[in-house]
Amino acid sequence: MATTDSEIGGLAQDRALLGRTSTAERVADILRTRIAEGFFPPGERLAEDAIGKALGVSRNTLREAFRLLTHERLLVHELNRGVFVRVLAVEDVADIYRTRRLVECAVVQGLGRPPYRLEGLDAAVSGGERAAEQGDWKGVSTANIHFHRELVGLAGSARTDELMRGVLAELRLAFHVVDDPRRLHQPYLVRNREILEALRAGERATAQRLLAGYLDDSRAQLVEAYGKLVEGGPAQRAAPGGSAPIREGRARADHAVSGGAGAG
Repeated sequence: MATTDSEIGGLAQDRALLGRTSTAERVADILRTRIAEGFFPPGERLAEDAIGKALGVSRNTLREAFRLLTHERLLVHELNRGVFVRVLAVEDVADIYRTRRLVECAVVQGLGRPPYRLEGLDAAVSGGERAAEQGDWKGVSTANIHFHRELVGLAGSARTDELMRGVLAELRLAFHVVDDPRRLHQPYLVRNREILEALRAGERATAQRLLAGYLDDSRAQLVEAYGKLVEGGPAQRAAPGGSAPIREGRARADHAVSGGAGAG
C-alpha cells in the first residue's frame, strides 16, 4: 500500500535532524531509518517531490541520498519509472544470514577474557521482554535488531558496526513483508536472554554455540516463509518493486510462520 500524502508529511518532523549543515548522508540516515521502520515498505515508489519538500532539501541532495541507499541495496532505480524500496529475493535473505553468521560469531569468538561490557546488550534484551509483555511486537522486532547491533558492538570496531547496520537494515525489508512480528520474533526472546547470560557468566564458547544455532534456525524459518511469499512467478518479476504480489501473498507467509516459527 502506498504511503499517503499525510504520512509523507510526517517526515517534516525529521527536518530538525538535518541541522544547519544539510547533507546527503544525513538525508540517507533519515530515509534508512524510515525504511527499516517500515514507513516506506518494500516495493513502494519514493515520491521525490513530496519527500524533498517534507525534509526541506534540494532535489540534488535527495538524489544523492537515493544513490547512497541504492549502493546499500535498500533502494533500486528503475529507468523511466523512479526509485523503489527494494524487494529482496530469497537468495538475498539467505546471503544476509551467511554474512551475519560470519560476522556475529566471529565477534563472540574474538571477545577475549571476561568480563564483557554487556550494558547495551542487557538493555536490548530487557527492552524486548518489556515490549512482549505489552503486546508491542514491532517493539520486540526493533529490540531484537538492537540486540544484534549491541552484540556486534562488543568488538569495538566502527567498521564492523557500519557493516552490520547496513546488513540489518536490509534484513528488515524481509521482516516487513512477512508481517507478523509476534510469530517472527517471540521464540527468540528466550534465546537472546540465554546468549546474554552465557556472556555474563564468561562462557564465550557456549554463547557462540547458542548464537550459531539461533542464526541457522532463524535463517531456515525466514527463508521458508519468505520464499512462499515472493517466489510468485511472472507477476512478481513484472511488478515494479514487486509490491502487488507481496500484498497478495502475505496470508501464505503468515501460514508458513504459524506454530511458533520465528526469525531473529
